[in-house]
Amino acid sequence: MESSVIRGAWYRPDQAELDLLFVSGRRYVYSDVPPEVAQGFAAAASKGVFYNRTIRNAFPCREVSRRRRRIVPG
Repeated sequence: MESSVIRGAWYRPDQAELDLLFVSGRRYVYSDVPPEVAQGFAAAASKGVFYNRTIRNAFPCREVSRRRRRIVPG
């Protein structure tokens, strides 16, 4: 996926959830996303524009905490 804003996207049709990972490292899961919206996002020439116009503030979302790296003493 090429986007200057979104690093990765995953859609779970059985749960109607769109999981978006932003280049900032923040990750959000959007609920109640219809398959047509997820397909439109996947096909969009600009993921960021589609996100801002169609997804952002339109669906309930929650931030998913980032994984923490385990630091092993050397």
